[in-house]
Amino acid sequence: MKALPILLASSSPYRRELLSRLELPFECANPDIDETPTPGESAEALALRLAEQKARALATTHRNHWIIGSDQVACLPDGTLLNKPENHDAATHQLARSSGQHVQFLTGLTLLNSETGDIQRLCEPFSVHFRDLLPEEIETYLRKEQPYDCAGSFRMEGLGIALFDKLEGRDPNSLIGLPLIALIDMLRAWDRNPLLPPEPPQTRSA
Repeated sequence: MKALPILLASSSPYRRELLSRLELPFECANPDIDETPTPGESAEALALRLAEQKARALATTHRNHWIIGSDQVACLPDGTLLNKPENHDAATHQLARSSGQHVQFLTGLTLLNSETGDIQRLCEPFSVHFRDLLPEEIETYLRKEQPYDCAGSFRMEGLGIALFDKLEGRDPNSLIGLPLIALIDMLRAWDRNPLLPPEPPQTRSA
């Protein structure tokens, strides 16, 4: 498949930093979609829908691109969704509920060819086992990192690692918001290997 410019459908600095690790040129744009769950929608279905919706939202303005859409949903064992807390009180409540719990993070990933309409989609699971957290531990953590823009109320790449007893999954990058191993699989399926130089454009003979 012909390689196209890569567009990350996200304004997240965390996803931007992750994608930059592949050392591929890319652009970023904000898809600006409504992320409200629909009634009865499962966490996996929500993650997949939002990831695809983000990619498709930019397809008309970026017609000849490979567009990456990604969205993460976290849920407690009882199915309760953990969203971005946005403030200290909500983050305190989320971490108190997560204390001692097995929390599942589901990251939807879409790679859309806006030129042909071809699409790849998957949902990458990752599980986090929280320690039994004391109220003062939660308070100290939140005051230090203020992870109010992060699903689950923590930053895994920072002091947030101290909240966990165990992590389970094939790609810890998915916990930050972009499953790089799965994305590399998708790129390779379209003949774009980050470890190999891109094919030179073919020229027509006279």
